[in-house]
Amino acid sequence: MAELFLRIIGHDLPGRECGGYRDVHVAVQRGREPEGAVPGDAPEVVWEFTVETVGTHEGAPNDVLDFRGPHVHGRRGARFLYLTWGEQPSGAAFTMFRRAKLFLDDLPAQAVARGAAEGRLGLTDSCGLPLCAAVRPPRIRWS
Repeated sequence: MAELFLRIIGHDLPGRECGGYRDVHVAVQRGREPEGAVPGDAPEVVWEFTVETVGTHEGAPNDVLDFRGPHVHGRRGARFLYLTWGEQPSGAAFTMFRRAKLFLDDLPAQAVARGAAEGRLGLTDSCGLPLCAAVRPPRIRWS
């Protein structure tokens, strides 16, 4: 097992009010909980955390690199990170209304080998709403 440092940088956030939602925030999902929630009108958001990589010598079948950790979701061979969108009025709990999936199999092999990767993405979709669903290159740029 090895550690992989990840930095996710989001820009072009949709705003605090959009699509009928108010007090919009975005967070990375750790387990079932949002972590590092940032208001939807921030100029940029940066999350940093580590995940574990597991190679064939440690149980991954057929030379498939696998990922583990509290931020990792999905089944083996299709692991991903969630960015979760929710309403979070001052002093209230985060109430999720949509999520985006960032797939770990899109990471460049050289970044994984180096032990660090950075993903950059715009967080507003073509309708002006919070980005959701599967986010793959070129929508996210991994380096």
